Amino acid sequence: MGIYLSTPKTEKFSEDGENDRVRYGLSSMQGWRATMEDAHAAFPDLDASTSFFGVYDGHGGKVVAKFCAKYLHQQVLKHEAYAAGDIGTSVQRAFFRMDEMMRGQRGWRELAILGDKINKFTGMIEGLIWSPRSGDSNDQVDNWAFEEGPHSDFSGPTSGSTACVAVIRNNQLVVANAGDSRCVISRKGQAYNLSRDHKPDLEAEKERILKAGGFIHAGRVNGSLNLARAIGDTEFKQNKFLPAEKQIVTANPDINTVELCDDDDFIVLACDGIWDCMSSQMLVDFIHEQLQSESNLSVVCERVLDKCLAPSTATGEGCDNMTMILVQFKKPIKSASSAEEQSSHSKSVDTESKPEGSQEN
Repeated sequence: MGIYLSTPKTEKFSEDGENDRVRYGLSSMQGWRATMEDAHAAFPDLDASTSFFGVYDGHGGKVVAKFCAKYLHQQVLKHEAYAAGDIGTSVQRAFFRMDEMMRGQRGWRELAILGDKINKFTGMIEGLIWSPRSGDSNDQVDNWAFEEGPHSDFSGPTSGSTACVAVIRNNQLVVANAGDSRCVISRKGQAYNLSRDHKPDLEAEKERILKAGGFIHAGRVNGSLNLARAIGDTEFKQNKFLPAEKQIVTANPDINTVELCDDDDFIVLACDGIWDCMSSQMLVDFIHEQLQSESNLSVVCERVLDKCLAPSTATGEGCDNMTMILVQFKKPIKSASSAEEQSSHSKSVDTESKPEGSQEN
């Protein structure tokens, strides 16, 4: 069957939700790919004042993306920095924590449960795991203790996943990203990238890869991975003399903190299956156009997926799995900020917050 199907799977998983602060809609579609490796999480009420949204784009398998969708938001809540109001630190730690949790006997067992082994017994459980619902308990006592067993020395999965998450608390938006999924905000109709696509050819990524003993060939890390940062991918994280953030591939996310204001319309989180087909500004324009006649946000997401789906696999663009979350802010936000101020709040080091205009990617 190869990497692509003979006809695309256009059935979609879609969901809508809201609270007094935000409305959201999401949709995901397998498309032309032989398997679905995307996952996502949407928790408008992570706690009483906080919303959490995440898109996870798996590669080499679906299990790491599903693991992140199930556990990453829980780890954000558990870190002591979160209780102190430092969302950025708690999110960053949660990214690293995913790699730690996937090691050893318990990590192996959890990945096996999330993988194809469980599907031999029931096909129903898959949807429940890769798309955790808001009703799931986030306050379970879970210390993830070491377990003895035949896979106690399991170093972690060879497959991996991007992670792009947005945490909204009051007027603060924290975006954390590792990989090439992307978060974009619409401010007065203008698209601003709140994350950077971590490709191996970026200077900062290339420098780390080479210093850690890796190489780049044909735009891929060690000739195989077209991402410079990801959760999982243990084979690229084996240098025992380097910390996690300096490995050939790292889970270390860029953290971007933005003060929301009345000019902010919505944010979009989407995997690269969308961005391969539309620039940030093109997508923001398309969403604004759709919102003039459609109030159901998941329907808007579905229309984006349909627009991006390629008519054939001839070019490769529009043939990937696609997942998109659209989060609309409820007015008013009692704060004022400009796009320039937004950039000064950023903890990342490139030009994510500058408008793309209508450039093609």
